[in-house]
Amino acid sequence: MGHAEEAEAVRELGGVIFEFGETRLVNAAKLGDRDAAEQLVERTYSAVYAALYRMCHGDAELAADLTQDTYRKAWESLAGFDCRSKLSTWLYRIAYTTFLNHVRRPDRSVELDEGSMEVNDPAPSIEETIGRNEESSLLREAVLSLPEDLRYTVTAHFWGDVPIPEIARQEKITAVAIRKRLRKAFMLLEAAMMETTKS
Repeated sequence: MGHAEEAEAVRELGGVIFEFGETRLVNAAKLGDRDAAEQLVERTYSAVYAALYRMCHGDAELAADLTQDTYRKAWESLAGFDCRSKLSTWLYRIAYTTFLNHVRRPDRSVELDEGSMEVNDPAPSIEETIGRNEESSLLREAVLSLPEDLRYTVTAHFWGDVPIPEIARQEKITAVAIRKRLRKAFMLLEAAMMETTKS
């Protein structure tokens, strides 16, 4: 066995050990073990928060609130988690749904105070900063207007850093089908962005 094969075998074994350890912790948490629950939070919190931070367009306070809401919902339904996918993938799905529920609320008005538009870094001009923010907002809106299956796949993979095989396992389809979804989503996003720039 060469060095590359040995390294791959160690990575696979490490993944199996990690998944076994995760399953053990999940089962302990289901039985009310607070230490196990805290370990699961420590292992997953930064990824869940980072995904929500991207979804919330950099709003740290909102991302933190939705992260707390995600974990509250997760612990309430932990008994139903069967460990067929990774815990992080399951949590991402809950975070994604939590975010969509927030976005769909009718009373989402956000007041901006005068200091909230200040740009601390003088390097980019205010016009460039606004332009980038507008483009980012347009792309975010285009992603959120995709059909549900495409929207989830795009946000899980790019905002949640969920690997394609994990998304496929959770969605109960092949990795090839997930890649097809991504290609279709990119075509729709490109068309939406082109349409926006024309108007």
